[in-house]
Amino acid sequence: MTRASQFRTGRLFSSLGVILSAWMLTASAPLHAQSGDPAFDNYVQSLWPKAQARGVSRTTFDRVTAGLRYNPRVIALDRDNLGSPPSNNTPIPAFAPYKAKHVDAARINGGRRVHDRLLPLLSRIEQRTGVPTSIMIAIYGHETAYGQVTGNFDLPEALATLAYEGRRRSLFEPEFLATLQMVERGVPRSALKGSWAGAFGYPQFLPSVYLAVAEDGDGDGRANIWSSEADAIESIGAYLRRAGWRAGQPWGVAVRVPDGFNRARVASRLAPTRCARVFERHSRWRSMAEWRADGIQPVSGNWPDGKVQAVLLEPDGPGKTAYLLTGNYRAILDYNCSNFYALSVGLLADEIDR
Repeated sequence: MTRASQFRTGRLFSSLGVILSAWMLTASAPLHAQSGDPAFDNYVQSLWPKAQARGVSRTTFDRVTAGLRYNPRVIALDRDNLGSPPSNNTPIPAFAPYKAKHVDAARINGGRRVHDRLLPLLSRIEQRTGVPTSIMIAIYGHETAYGQVTGNFDLPEALATLAYEGRRRSLFEPEFLATLQMVERGVPRSALKGSWAGAFGYPQFLPSVYLAVAEDGDGDGRANIWSSEADAIESIGAYLRRAGWRAGQPWGVAVRVPDGFNRARVASRLAPTRCARVFERHSRWRSMAEWRADGIQPVSGNWPDGKVQAVLLEPDGPGKTAYLLTGNYRAILDYNCSNFYALSVGLLADEIDR
């Protein structure tokens, strides 16, 4: 072989090497269009190993992340929502205005209509879960106005943005990865629409909650909580069952506390490990019989079983309507850790039942 031919051959192999190297880089590179924010793109792509460890294929990863962009509107809403954390000296507002807004005629009448329309289905779900039909419908109404308001943010984009921003990455990065798992398991990419904070569907589940709890209520083999009321309500019931709901017990009862009642004697001595401002307002646990013996009386209706344990909450202070709250109230708090939310769910359920 002449030196000229050796040179040409060497150049050929060199060119082939360049082409091969370029092809390999292209094959391993992300397939989606870049957003124009290299730092955001790099963060999203850095999540591939974690997604792969959760059983997500590269095809699914590339399909879900295609075209994702950093969404500044999501961050603005997050910051507005967080605001300044309340201190122990921050006064807690009265419950009555919240109740008037959330247990109103529209929600009550709408809940009764949905309840009547779905009663055969609801009864079957109640038999399986032990959760009253009216409680499931009340949560449906509170979360999305019976399916009318479910959010229109792209979940992967919103969650990737929140995770990238970093302030609450430990919460939002796993939720972003959970959206990938959902698609891997057959959830349509187009169904991933919801709130700016990642909740979606009629029950407003986070993706990780969907993976853990969502159930098929209509028998088609899929848990389509974004389009099937049966699936959504079955999943709400399943959530509350897992949270400890006890069949046959009320969530609570509205009561009157007598003048001169010694509240210090029943104050809780437990230090809450979560939702401190919620649980620190609760008394210690006592039986319904013990509360009754102290002169507390129901506003209407009959007393629950005297052995049922309950805590006392006076959301509007002494002299106003108070509530004795059972372990089932705690199950509602697990859905949304807010006394106002849980009280209004219970009260809405009571109105739907009337």
